[in-house]
Amino acid sequence: MSALPKHLEFAPPPPEGTGRSVGAALVVHALLIVALTAGIQWKQDNSLSVEAELWSAVPMAAAPKLVEVDAPPPPPAPKPEPAPKPVVKAPEPPAPNRDAEIALAKKRKVEEEKKLQDAVRAEERRKEELKKEVEKKAKAKLDEDKRKLEAKKEEERKDKERQEKEKEKERAEKERKEKEAKKQAEQKDSKASAEEAKKLEAIRKENMKRIAGLAGASGSENATGTAMKSSGPSDSYGGRIRARVKPNITFDPSSVSGNAAAEVEVRCAPDGTIVSRKLTKSSGNSAWDNAVLKAIDKTEILPRDTDGRVHSPLLLVFRPND
Repeated sequence: MSALPKHLEFAPPPPEGTGRSVGAALVVHALLIVALTAGIQWKQDNSLSVEAELWSAVPMAAAPKLVEVDAPPPPPAPKPEPAPKPVVKAPEPPAPNRDAEIALAKKRKVEEEKKLQDAVRAEERRKEELKKEVEKKAKAKLDEDKRKLEAKKEEERKDKERQEKEKEKERAEKERKEKEAKKQAEQKDSKASAEEAKKLEAIRKENMKRIAGLAGASGSENATGTAMKSSGPSDSYGGRIRARVKPNITFDPSSVSGNAAAEVEVRCAPDGTIVSRKLTKSSGNSAWDNAVLKAIDKTEILPRDTDGRVHSPLLLVFRPND
């Protein structure tokens, strides 16, 4: 393949069929000239010439006679101009090889298309990398926001647990103080009740001793009884006490098996007011024991015996199915 001239190296390839097109154009123009020439009619002008003389209607004077004057010298001959230098034409470039030009043009076109495709692919890769970078940053930001949210929730949970622990601690401290205060109050009340009971018992003994002495009781000076003579309660007294206490018992007998007895020691004032009660023997069922003790507390006053006396202390026995 022959090399193209330098000035045609980057020129676009000429279209095919140029020679045929130029030849056809020349033929068409020649035919057009022949047609125009054949249509013209060549004619000779044989018209007669006419001569006319003009006479002036106004008389005019003749001009003076021409005086001959010597002719001026001829001008100097011009210097001969130097002969022009022959123009040396550059050799015409050889006729280009059309096939080579077409092949080269196709090759360049393929290379340009390839470069264009490479540029498009590079741009697509750049856009894809930019998209991945944006997605990566967005994901990182999302993960960071999620981590911060989880950390905030964890901190709130810890704060909540800490507050609950503090509240629980305060509640426990308050309950402890209330229990201590209640215990102290109960101890105080128990101590006061015990002292009051002792005082009442002492007053009762003193009164009974004094009454017994006035009535001519038969006991010794150190006797602690209240009767004129030593004697126990009547046979019906126990039934009367049970009849007084039992309606105050709130308990379902069907909830226990057996008929175990709860024994309670009760101490009363001379007027029958219950001063104290104590469970001396459990039935084995704490619910039944508590129901009996609450019933005695609710009764408050025990009935007198047939002789008008109130015996103290008394040992009362209660069974669920009696």
